[in-house]
Amino acid sequence: MQSSASAALLSWTLDARAIVLLLLIAFFYVRGWMRTRRLLLRTNDFDRLYAFLGGLAVLFVATESPLDTFDSLFLSAHMAQHLLLMMVAPPLILRGDPVLPMLRGLPKQFVKEGLGPFLTWMPLRRLGRFITSPVFAWCAFAVSTLFWHLPKFYELALHSTAWHGIQHASFFWTGILFWWPIIQPGPGRPKWPRWMPVPYLLFADILNTALSAFFVFSGHLLYPTYEAVRASSLSAQDDQALAGLIMWVPGSLIYLVPAFVLAMRIFSVPQMAAAPVRATRSRRIRRRSSRFTLPRLRRVLQAVMLLIAIVVMADGFFGPQIAPLNMAGVLPWIHWRALSILALLAVGNLFCMACPFMFVRDFSRKLLPARFRWPKALRTKWMAVVLIALYLWAYEAFGLWNSPWLTAWIIAGYFLAVLLIDGLFRGATFCKYVCPIGQFHFVSSLISPREVGVKRPEVCRSCKTYDCIRGNERAPGCELYLFQPKKAGNLDCTFCLDCVKACPHDNVSLISIVPAKALITDPYRSSIGRLSKRTDIVALALLITFGAFVNAAGMISPVMAWERSTPGNIALFVLGGAVICPALAVLLAGLLNRLSGARLKEMDFARRSALALVPVGVAMWAAHLLYHLGTSFGGAWPAIQRAATGAITAVAMPSAPGWLAPAQILLLDAGLLLTLYVAWRIASQYAGKVRTAAALVAPWAALSCALYAAGIWILFQPMQMRGMLH
Repeated sequence: MQSSASAALLSWTLDARAIVLLLLIAFFYVRGWMRTRRLLLRTNDFDRLYAFLGGLAVLFVATESPLDTFDSLFLSAHMAQHLLLMMVAPPLILRGDPVLPMLRGLPKQFVKEGLGPFLTWMPLRRLGRFITSPVFAWCAFAVSTLFWHLPKFYELALHSTAWHGIQHASFFWTGILFWWPIIQPGPGRPKWPRWMPVPYLLFADILNTALSAFFVFSGHLLYPTYEAVRASSLSAQDDQALAGLIMWVPGSLIYLVPAFVLAMRIFSVPQMAAAPVRATRSRRIRRRSSRFTLPRLRRVLQAVMLLIAIVVMADGFFGPQIAPLNMAGVLPWIHWRALSILALLAVGNLFCMACPFMFVRDFSRKLLPARFRWPKALRTKWMAVVLIALYLWAYEAFGLWNSPWLTAWIIAGYFLAVLLIDGLFRGATFCKYVCPIGQFHFVSSLISPREVGVKRPEVCRSCKTYDCIRGNERAPGCELYLFQPKKAGNLDCTFCLDCVKACPHDNVSLISIVPAKALITDPYRSSIGRLSKRTDIVALALLITFGAFVNAAGMISPVMAWERSTPGNIALFVLGGAVICPALAVLLAGLLNRLSGARLKEMDFARRSALALVPVGVAMWAAHLLYHLGTSFGGAWPAIQRAATGAITAVAMPSAPGWLAPAQILLLDAGLLLTLYVAWRIASQYAGKVRTAAALVAPWAALSCALYAAGIWILFQPMQMRGMLH
C-alpha cells in the first residue's frame, strides 16, 4: 500500500511546456476578465472566473497528474482521464465565457493585426457557426468517442505517444464543440430552439450508457495490453468493468443534471394568457361538430375493442394452449399493454375511453338500474392496491402470459365483475374504486400531455346549470363526480367525454397541459380532495412505480433462476420489491427530511414527494413493454392466421431491433428528469431558501437515481422474448 501511494505521489508528469501554456492562458484570461469587468461594470462575475480557472485546473490534473502515468496500466484510470477531458474541463472553460476576456487580455496589436483579419473573414465565421451547430457538434463528439474506443485505435494510442496526444486533443476539442450549443458562450444569439439542449443531452446520455454497458457486460477483454501490464491484484476484466462504471454513473450525471436544469427552466417560464378571440360562425360550427364527434368516436372504439375481446376469449378457451399461437397469449400481454402505455405517454388515457367493459355495462343498464351506493368504507384505492399486488404475484406465479385459458377467464371475469358491481351500485363504481387496469391508467396518466379540462375558467364561473356533472338530454354528465371547474389532472378520469358533450357552452375539451403538472400543485380536487392527504393514492402510486421494476426484473435470467430455486420466492420477491422496499424508502427519505431543519408538514410533504416518483416508474413500464413489443411485434400475425385459417405459413423469428435500446434509455432518461423536476418544484414550495430546498429534495433525488440505475441494469440483462415461437 505504501509503495503504491509513493508511486502515485511521484508519478506526476509535470511537462514544462504544458504548464507554461496553461499559466499563459490563465494570465491572459484573468487580465481580460478584469478589463471586461471594469468596462461592463460587472460586480458579481466571479463565478465565470472560478469556472474558467477550474477548467484549466482540471486539464492540468488530467494531463500532468498520476492519471496520465497510470492510463497505460489501468483502463479505469484512462477512463477517468477521458471523463475529465471530455465532460468536465470543456463545460467549465466555456462557462467562463472565454471569448471576450481572452481577446481583451491578449496584446492589442496582436489582436488587431494578427487575429483581426481572421475573425472578420466571412468564410471563417461561417465555418465557426457550422462546427458549433448542434448537429455537427454532437456528431463530432459521438464519432470521436466511438472511434477512439475501438480496440484497434485505442491500442494504437496506447503504444504511440504522438497518437496518444492526438487522442486527448480530439477528446478535448470535440468536448468544446459538444458543450458549445449548451452553454452558448460569446456574443450573438443562438438560432436553435430553447428546448434543443434537452434532447441533445439525452441522446448523448444514450450513447454514453450504451458504450458504458458494453464495457461492463461485454464478457471479454477489449484491450489486451492491460492484461500484459498487470500492475495490481485487480484483474484486467474487473478493471474494464470499473472503467465502464466510471464512464456510466458520473457520465450520466454530467449529462442528465444539466438537462434537468434546462428542462426545469423551460417548464418554469410562465405562459402568456391567451387573448380572447371572437368566434366566427365557421368556428362555432366546427366546435359544435367536434363536441359530438369525440363521443361518437368513443363508441366506435368501444365496439371494436369489444369485438377483439370476444375473439380473444374464444381463442383462449377453445384454441390451442400454446401462447405464441393463441391470440389470448399474444394480443393482451404483448400488444395491448405496450400500446396502451405508449398512448398514455403520447395523448392520455385512451384505453379507458375505448374500454369494452363499459360498452357492455352501458347497454345493460336498462336491466340493472344500479340503485345502491358503494359502501363508504370502500371508497378508497385500497382494494385496487390489493388487486394490483395480487396481479404482480400471479403474473409470474401462474405464468399468466403463457396461459391463454387463464387469460380468457380473466377477461370473462372482468365482464362479470363490471356487470355485477355497476349493475348494483350507482355511478362508475367499478372504474373509480375496483378496476386495477383503470387505476394503473389513472396514475400513469398523471404525466400525460393532455387532459379533459376547462378551456376558459371565466365561462364556468358564470355557469348556473352545471351540466358537465349533472348531465342533460345530450349526455348523462360525469359518473365519477368530477366537477370540471375543480378538476385537476387525469386522476379518476376515464376520458368518457360525457362532460364534453353535456357542456352547453362548449367550454370542456381535451386540452394540452405540461406533463406531470398535476403532481406539482396540490389543490383541492373534485371527488378526490388533496393528494397530500390521500395515503391510499400514494400507496397505489408507489406500488405501480416499484411494480414496474419488479415486473421487469421477473423476466431476466438471474431473477428467474432465483425465483424458481425455492417455492415461495416469487411471492417474497414481489412483496419485498413492490411493498416493503417502497415503504422503507419513503420512511428513510422522510427521516432525512426531518434533519433538513425546514418547517413543513412532514406527512404531506412525504406523500407529495412520493408521488413525484410516478414519472420514472411509468418510464420503466414503457421501456419494459416496448422491449416485448419491439421483439415480438410480428408474433400477432401467426396467431391471427392460425385462428382464421387453422394453418401457419410463416413464423417470425424473435429479434431485438437496433432502435430498441436507445429508445428504452431515452424513456428512462426522460422519466428521471421529469421526476427530479417535479420533486424540486415540490421541495421549493415547502422551503424558503434554495439550500433548504436542495436538502429536502436530496433524499428523493437519490431514490429516483437508484430506481433509474436499477432500471438500466434490468434492461441490459438477458430478458425473455415472450409471444414468439423460438
